[in-house]
Amino acid sequence: MERTISVLGSTGSIGVQTLEVAEACQIQVVAVAARSNVELLEKQARKWNPKLVAVADLTAAADLKLRLRDTNIRVAAGPEGVLEAAVLPEADTVVTAMVGIAGLAPTLAAVDAGKRVALANKETLVCAGPLVMKHAVERGACIVPVDSEHSAIFQCLQGNQNKGEVKRLILTASGGPFFGYSRGMLEQVTVEQALKHPNWTMGKKVTIDSATLMNKGLELLEAMALFQMPPEKISILVHRESIVHSLVEYCDNAVLAQLGTPDMHLPIQYALSWPERVVGVATALDLLSCPPLTFTSPDLDRFSCLALAIDAAKTGGTAPAILNGANEIAVARFLSGEIRFLDIPRLVERTLERIVSKETLTLDAVFEADAEARLFASGEPARVLR
Repeated sequence: MERTISVLGSTGSIGVQTLEVAEACQIQVVAVAARSNVELLEKQARKWNPKLVAVADLTAAADLKLRLRDTNIRVAAGPEGVLEAAVLPEADTVVTAMVGIAGLAPTLAAVDAGKRVALANKETLVCAGPLVMKHAVERGACIVPVDSEHSAIFQCLQGNQNKGEVKRLILTASGGPFFGYSRGMLEQVTVEQALKHPNWTMGKKVTIDSATLMNKGLELLEAMALFQMPPEKISILVHRESIVHSLVEYCDNAVLAQLGTPDMHLPIQYALSWPERVVGVATALDLLSCPPLTFTSPDLDRFSCLALAIDAAKTGGTAPAILNGANEIAVARFLSGEIRFLDIPRLVERTLERIVSKETLTLDAVFEADAEARLFASGEPARVLR
């Protein structure tokens, strides 16, 4: 497999694992980009010797430039530097693994440059899915999902080119660390408890989203854009074992599922190797040692973030951008100890009630909705949420 990649968000969980896949599969890394983790970026730069390292934070970029002054590696600074890494001519594939709406502009830039995009930044399609997919068609860009659930659906659809034969998509959710908790118990959970995911090792923001089930709501919105499916044709099941990563049900009631260990190396690798499959570093699934596979419906009352996301999906327009912006602020406030766990859905709901969604979706409208949602969610006193 000959591939040259640019990794945006290279110091995060997905970015680090992407570089591990690249090493195992002998993929050339021509650019890496991150926000401010200078120490890890320096290590990555010295190991991979990319043509470009982009650092969104200006102070961190200046620091890294000094650290790499004995090399020929070019350091680019600020959001413009990240955009440069997204469109670097030497990269045929761009892995977009930046967290949050910060990944939207560079992902869209990669799409507009006609790149193959290995998409790990779900907020891009959550906030501006129809726009991004329209650009992809117009520019001939290929978007391949990295999220394990969407990769599973993508794999299950490979033998079928007629979308009319698909009855529904079924996203699976682990249920997070608080599956079965009463509402009273959820009121008391701590940040430390919320960051202990039972199956997956992820970044803090994604781990909290998994605990609230907002992550599954965001994935529903992402699936709508990726696979051109309305919300009523996408179901969500809690699958505690995280072995079945998602399923596709066809019109004849046949159901195809993709199984594997809870290991992100496989979906990352498939996004890079597709349409081929190659030997890599993903952990093999031993069916003889698997626990019984169980499925149940999510509790939308106790985990109301998912219900809010489903409502935003049905509303459309800029409602998903408002939802996402408010959630990013709410998660940050929870992680800092400013608000409690159940204040996250309360704050998101209050923001959705306050900010008016616009029906017409443009890039300016998305960023405006995001800014308004963040401003409101940042200013709501914690005491009002209870």
